[in-house]
Amino acid sequence: DIACKNRPLDLVFIIDSSRSVRPEEFEKVKIFLSKMIDTLDVGERTTRVAVMNYASTVKIEFPLRTYFDKASMKEAVSHIEPLSAGTMTGLAIQTAMDDVFTEEMGTRPATFNIPKVVIVVTDGRPQDQVQDVAARARTAGIEIYAIGVDRADMQSLRIMASEPLDEHVFYVETYGVIEKLTSKFRETFCGKGVSPRGRCNLAPFGSYCGFTPYERPVDTCAPGRHECDQICVSYNGSYVCECYEGYTLNPDKTTCSAMEVCAPGRHDCAQVCLSNDGSYSCDCFEGYTLNSDKKTCSAADVCAPGRHDCEQVCVRDDLFYTCDCYQGYSLNPDKKTCS
Repeated sequence: DIACKNRPLDLVFIIDSSRSVRPEEFEKVKIFLSKMIDTLDVGERTTRVAVMNYASTVKIEFPLRTYFDKASMKEAVSHIEPLSAGTMTGLAIQTAMDDVFTEEMGTRPATFNIPKVVIVVTDGRPQDQVQDVAARARTAGIEIYAIGVDRADMQSLRIMASEPLDEHVFYVETYGVIEKLTSKFRETFCGKGVSPRGRCNLAPFGSYCGFTPYERPVDTCAPGRHECDQICVSYNGSYVCECYEGYTLNPDKTTCSAMEVCAPGRHDCAQVCLSNDGSYSCDCFEGYTLNSDKKTCSAADVCAPGRHDCEQVCVRDDLFYTCDCYQGYSLNPDKKTCS
């Protein structure tokens, strides 16, 4: 059989490598990227691929102009290292617009009519504003697909993705199964069928190419068509169930239960996580105060007014304090007052 070739694309992967993504999970993302590259018709005149890596900062691992063969791309992907701090998704999308989707970096001129596509992979909630920057990207003609994993904030995925959302937003429960999305993207970028002459009809991007015309599938998430307890996400003629923030999907894959939001790996508090009806707030150990970001902590000034019970002089010693007296006074046995 002759493989079906996808329509040429300028395709940019934006992958989250914040501290919530464990090293073994990040390796799964790299496997997903390699499998995606395998399914594409990669080449200078066909599909060009770039990969961006982001956390608090953004790193362009390689732009669209660098590699035009699968082996070189996959070798470069294998050497990507996580950045391990923050989740600045908006900054990553802005960087793609400013520094990757340019002719200098390998994007083909607008007259070539090559679709510009972004696939964002994240497991968290953006720590910056993504709504406006994603809207600007879509207005600039960039089609955005959003893949959420495990703890990903579904509302943020919907805010950044292109319409229709049921074709551009995907969710998987763990990084261990993310590579299963490869076949879905292959269907999206290429098609299910091959014509008798052994080649695809070039259908508009976003629909299937093949021997028979594309027909939009039934809305599987219409009322009465699904069994989801909270959220139904339809794609590819089927659907999966999801839960509101603060809930987790039960083993039956349809109902939801309130989750322990303060379980390890589910929050970004530096010291203490306080659960509160499906949400959480951060606090600090004794001797520390919560910073303005409401997540991290700094050592408190234990000798600040109102924080100690010394009658005259408070002497700070790291996180603790001792009392002392002015010259001419001596400390009483209670170690607080002076005579």
